[in-house]
Amino acid sequence: MKVPAIKKLVENYDLVSLGLAEEAIMEEKTPAIEIEGEDEGEQLTHVLAAIWIKGEMEKNNIEFIPALRNYTSRVRTSIS
Repeated sequence: MKVPAIKKLVENYDLVSLGLAEEAIMEEKTPAIEIEGEDEGEQLTHVLAAIWIKGEMEKNNIEFIPALRNYTSRVRTSIS
């Protein structure tokens, strides 16, 4: 997971575009948007993170950094 790649997605695309990109990756197709990542798995990780963070930003009216912290906290909790 690379934060700069996620930030770029959050800043440049809306939730609809991100959702369509997720669907394309899941269907082993090329997404219509540019997604950084070494492989499809990393690209999917970036898109899913961007979707969650963007939703968090809109739902709670917060900026990127607090939403990113909420996301990484959620990930850490799920791993432990």
